[in-house]
Amino acid sequence: MMVITSPGEMTRYSSDALQRGERIGLVPTMGCLHEGHLVLMREGRRRSAVLVASIFVNPTQFGPGEDFARYPRNFERDCAMLQTVPVDVVFAPEPSAMYSPDAQTFVDVGEITSGLCGPHRPGHFRGVTTVVAKLFNIVKPHLAVFGEKDFQQLRAIQRMVRDLNFDVEIIPVPIVREKDGLAMSSRNAYLSSAEREDALALSLAIRAAREKHRAGPCCAEEIVFAATRVLNRMKGIAIEYVEAVDAETLARHPSLDRPILVAIAARVGKTRLIDNAVLQP
Repeated sequence: MMVITSPGEMTRYSSDALQRGERIGLVPTMGCLHEGHLVLMREGRRRSAVLVASIFVNPTQFGPGEDFARYPRNFERDCAMLQTVPVDVVFAPEPSAMYSPDAQTFVDVGEITSGLCGPHRPGHFRGVTTVVAKLFNIVKPHLAVFGEKDFQQLRAIQRMVRDLNFDVEIIPVPIVREKDGLAMSSRNAYLSSAEREDALALSLAIRAAREKHRAGPCCAEEIVFAATRVLNRMKGIAIEYVEAVDAETLARHPSLDRPILVAIAARVGKTRLIDNAVLQP
């Protein structure tokens, strides 16, 4: 497994692979890997002759007061996990290699990033789509794998790829959960044992929304109420939002004859967690 830190060297490696007719897969990450990431890697491995995993804690997707400085980093452990897949290349650039001091160009996907996490994390999605666009240009993948836990991010990237005519196939992978239902996340490492127990309320709220939807005719507001009621029982949970939106456009007031995304963001102690589920009509 190679480790490449230079964008230019990464592009040269990919160009050589393309000349050999090899199919390149990319799994972008910010490191602090867990089993959920490895599921993405294995899907990329299955579909690619050359698999590249990026490890880059992207400064442009963190807002003021967010956890960029303390975001968990363990590069050696991450590499050991990636070797088990195996991954062919780890692309791990420094921020200075990805962003020049006078950089002025960003990718901003409009309406689809305006709701859900958008108002709570200004500039976040602009940072995400910009760095993913840069990774696509550097790595030149045929396909890229993303998890559905960051569902709004997934939809923003899909829209960017469509609107800007990137020749990259986006492969979504369902949420990977712990045995008790908690969605796997690098930020789970922040949780104390008591907070870890409180955090289960998010997956229980998703389950309540799913059960309400399955029980019979109901509106989006009733689905949201069912999830919110579960969260409100837990004193350690501070709700940021609970919403039911169109699963494709992320627009509010969804039609119940189309897939609906139930999405939750909440703080458990100082840790911000998200969870979601797509409810089929």
